[in-house]
Amino acid sequence: MSKKTKKDSELQGISHLLVDATIGITDLVEDMHKQIVHPSFLPATLIQKLITTIAGITYQNIRWSALFIGKSLHKILEQLTPTIGQIKASDKKEIILSVLNGVIGDYLEEKENPLKIEMQFRYRLKSILLDRKSLKATYPNVNGKILLMLHGSCMNDIQWTRKEHNHGNIIAKELNKTPIYLNYNSGRHISTNGKNLNDGLEELVKNWPVPIEELVIIAHSMGGLVARSALYYGEQEQKNWTKDLKKVVFLGTPHHGSHVERKGNYLDIILETIPYVKPFARLGKIRSAGVTDLRYGNLVDEDWQGNDRFERKTDQRKHIPLPKQIEFYSIAAVIGKKTTTISTKILGDTLVDVKSALGQHKIPDKSLLFKKENSWIVYENNHLDLLSNPKIMEKIKEWLI
Repeated sequence: MSKKTKKDSELQGISHLLVDATIGITDLVEDMHKQIVHPSFLPATLIQKLITTIAGITYQNIRWSALFIGKSLHKILEQLTPTIGQIKASDKKEIILSVLNGVIGDYLEEKENPLKIEMQFRYRLKSILLDRKSLKATYPNVNGKILLMLHGSCMNDIQWTRKEHNHGNIIAKELNKTPIYLNYNSGRHISTNGKNLNDGLEELVKNWPVPIEELVIIAHSMGGLVARSALYYGEQEQKNWTKDLKKVVFLGTPHHGSHVERKGNYLDIILETIPYVKPFARLGKIRSAGVTDLRYGNLVDEDWQGNDRFERKTDQRKHIPLPKQIEFYSIAAVIGKKTTTISTKILGDTLVDVKSALGQHKIPDKSLLFKKENSWIVYENNHLDLLSNPKIMEKIKEWLI
């Protein structure tokens, strides 16, 4: 796709998003109006019905106006393209897109919005074509040791570099591995991304320019769940790449979900029960499928298909154990010191608690059973510090040697 065409397509994507957002807010305001004019606990009068009817016409006009503006907006944007075209692609732009995809990526895909991120393998911020010739051009000194880096929710491959530190680049250089970074739409269901990654890895190993000695994965947060999902589907389909996978390192992966998402779901229930703020409950439901999958750590389609993902339910996931022929490692972070209180340890890195990160479950049969020597807790670190702490990198290197 040409730069101009891509720019036009992104601008049109933004215009579609704005139109849908305008209509959505209009719906919300109209619902609020009805709640105020017609309290659920009082009978409606003729005056109240008249006010609501007149207001309804106004709200409908707003919707029609939004649709009309949306259909015309791309023509206005065409006039701005020469000016906007002078703005170069930047890390900031990619970060904004990754956050947008993390929050509403499933919606962007459903609407085929140009702002959606397509899953791709990347190196030095450029997409890698999965044919032998392109791989040789990308990696002139390619070897058979592949290091795959998987980012977390609302992030992208660029953000593996934090505070001028990048685990993948340093480890690849010091341990003589070939680094590859995955970029994906984290707003889609984890199982959807897992199946796509499964197919992508099979294509990658099929066309790798030299014989593969090993495939190693380092995954942060949601990326660890995507890796486990891909491995599950790969083993079900007996894919070749699963035989090359030797080691997986998880950094703050919510194997049994995140308490933050569970609390977000609780908020939905509270808002639904209060008449005057009930319409605002829909704002809590803007969370993408990827985010709600983090409630308990969904890995496969059966974990979410046929369910209302915003309904408050207990953990009903299919238990997926870790394959025994692969070495798995897990690092959990705690924001407090080693001598901190139990409550702080439960809080973990602010997004993922220690037990979830280490695969421990209150039901023993659902625990992931990491070897003791393959688990490590790092203190005085938050969820993002897992990406930039040199001590963590040294521990990973120790495991991967």
